[in-house]
This record gives sequence, structure tokens and C-alpha cells, in this order.
Amino acid sequence: MAKFTFVGGIHPYDGKDLSKDKPIRAILPGSEVVYPLSQHIGAPAGPIVAKGDRVLAGQKIGESGGFVSAPIHTAVSGTVKAIEPRRVATGDMVNSIIVENDGLYEETTFTPLENPEKRSREEIIGVIREAGIVGMGGAGFPTHVKLSPKEPDKIDYVIANCAECEPYLTSDYRRMLEEPEKLVGGLKIMLGLFPNAHGILAVEDNKPDCIALLKRLTRDERKITVRALKTKYPQGGERQLIYAVTGRRINSTMLPADVGCVVNNVDTVVAIYRAVTEGRPLMERIVTVTGDAVAEPANFRVRIGTPYREVLEAAGGFRENPEKVICGGPMMGFAMFDLNVPTTKTSTALLGLTRDEVSAMEPGPCINCGRCAEVCPGRVLPSRLADYAEHFDEEAFLANYGMECCECGCCSYVCPARRQLTQQIKSMRKIQLAKRKK
Repeated sequence: MAKFTFVGGIHPYDGKDLSKDKPIRAILPGSEVVYPLSQHIGAPAGPIVAKGDRVLAGQKIGESGGFVSAPIHTAVSGTVKAIEPRRVATGDMVNSIIVENDGLYEETTFTPLENPEKRSREEIIGVIREAGIVGMGGAGFPTHVKLSPKEPDKIDYVIANCAECEPYLTSDYRRMLEEPEKLVGGLKIMLGLFPNAHGILAVEDNKPDCIALLKRLTRDERKITVRALKTKYPQGGERQLIYAVTGRRINSTMLPADVGCVVNNVDTVVAIYRAVTEGRPLMERIVTVTGDAVAEPANFRVRIGTPYREVLEAAGGFRENPEKVICGGPMMGFAMFDLNVPTTKTSTALLGLTRDEVSAMEPGPCINCGRCAEVCPGRVLPSRLADYAEHFDEEAFLANYGMECCECGCCSYVCPARRQLTQQIKSMRKIQLAKRKK
């Protein structure tokens, strides 16, 4: 039995059977590919190409806008059609580079870093930065920043987040099964940056085949351990994961590095491996297309910038009209109203559901049952925080640790009154974060 877990959490229907046995298939984009210049936390990239320029796959077309930023690379060859605002999955209009795909997929020259184990940490991090790698689990935090703590000697653990606790998603699972050597190789590269660190491959115990495979690959690796986590949502949340495998706690004002940890998602670790050993920038990612409304649920290797509509078509489209389409998973993803938007570095999944159960719910008054507090991994009182948010009582919201909410959705999931607790808390947190920035 798994020993590594956290307090709180829930056990929703995971829906993974729909796509977990579907091997990764590569798909190619159509005639137009769109590259938003903001696909990460931090300053947007700036275009370094102009309308009419010919570009090659792997060519840098957007330069970092600062330290907390990341460059953008094209995944196709063709001609820059325009540089203009385009809508993205969140509904925002983002300045984007539009490339007319010539279908040839001619690539620029990729130069692997020879003998990476003998290179300085600055060289390795420079390669990762130039490759445009960001957190691919959904957050989009530039990876070179995460790998550049003030005191690298104080990093004790480098954790590969292999939990994939979000229901329906199976892209990380397939990546672990099909390319485990790249995952282990990427973790070893990161360990080379932190001389005192131990590597952990943290996998939920509903993936015993991955656990066995990774243990076999790392049996001779003195500095790497595979740890089986209890299957529970949100086991893959950064705070919950760190506590589960190390016993160390962080809060909303801290970074993992503050407790001696660095955490990266499976796809991110593989991207690091490919950048260093192959010289390839971040041009593609694995995307799960699933849900009971999807004709043929699958896992695809998608070139970044491919429209969601084309990714869905590769899965046979919808077998019946969905009531809800979600970008990401059902717990932390967001509803989409248009599929003619580009995939980005943080696109994990496209989920089509025949029933929109949330919209059908009629919220009622709180009955003070305490279930939301029982499942909350942040150990706060969601029902009270939602009340404060609803009445715009900022002082009470902050005094009762409202910023410690990780927006996982557990409270809304278990609420017998069907209150939209997470949404209300999330709105107030967004306001407070905006004020902090000012």
C-alpha cells in the first residue's frame, strides 16, 4: 500500500480508461498555425520575424521579454502571414505570429550539447532557456527560472511530478510508458544542476506498470528513487506533492525552492532532455483528447500552434453534441466556447462531455456540514471564504487565509448544497493577486 499522501482530497471518477491504452500518435497541422507570444507566466515574448519572412521548423520567432519569460519557436516551415492579436483558449486576445504552413516541415539545424555532464550549470540552464521550455502541466512557469534558485546547494530534492491526478488525462501516463528513458534522462540532467539533491519520480499507485518500469530503469541510479503515491486528487498539486514525498510544507508566499525542492512535470522533464541532448526547442507536446462525447479518445503528439479543432478532428470529432467542452481536465480546466484557437505549450487536454452537470446544479444555502473543510488540501474553510468573497469582504478573506486556496475544486465537488465555492474564492484571489502586482 502506498504511504505517500497528504491530508484532504477526493476520489472523483477518473475517466482514464477512455484513453489510457491509446498509444501516442503524431498529427500534423493544417494550412495555418498560430503562435501566441504569451504562452507562459511572465512577460510575453517579442516577435523577431516580420510578415513575409520564411521560417523553418524549430526557428526562434519570438524573443524572451525578460528573465521571467520564454522564447517562442515555430513547429512548421512556411511564411509569416501576419503578426496580430488572436483569440486563445481562455478567451483573451493575445498578440500572435501566424505562419502559413507549406507542408514541407523543413527544419533548422539542431545542435546537441556535447558532454552535458561536463558543462557548467549556466550552460545547461542557458540551453533550457533558449529552448523556450516552460511548465507543461498547465502553469507555464519558465523552467530556466525554476532551475535558478538563489542557493542551488540548498536544493535537496528534484521531483518529477508523474502523478497525473487530474481525471481523464493520460498524456503523462503514455509518455512514461513509451519514452521512460527520456524522462529519467531529463531528471539526471536536472540533478546535475544541484550537487546535493536527490531525484524522485513521484507516481500515483493507479499506474503500477509505470512504477515497475521506472524502478527497473533506475535500479542502478543511486541518486534517484521512485515513490508510489496514494491515488487521490489533487495529489499532483505542487504543495501536496512536496508534502507527500518530503514531509515539507509550503504556503502561498513560498516557492518550492524555499523548502529545498524543485518540481517539474513529466512533459517538461522530457523537453529538458530533448533540448540538451538533441538541441531541439519546445515545438510539440502530448495532448489527450477524451470524454464521452469524443468519437475516438486518443493521445496525440501535437505541434504547438495547431488549432484545437484539428486536434479534435484527428480523434474523429464528436460522436454527439457535447454540452460542455473543457480545455484541460474537469477539475482545474476551463470551459471553451470556440475550438478555432491554437494549442500552446500548456495545452494538456481537450475534454468533451455530453452532460454539463455543473450548470444543471441549483445552488442552495450552506448547511454547515463541514465537508468542504474536510477535503480541502489547503486546510482552510472554503464555505466561509466563499461567503467573504461573495460579500467582497477582503479583510476577512485575507485574515482567514483565503490566499492559501489552490483552486483545486475539491470543495465544490463535495458540497451537498451545490455551491460554487471554488469559483467564488478564485475570483477574490484573482483580485488580490492583481493588487499585489500593482
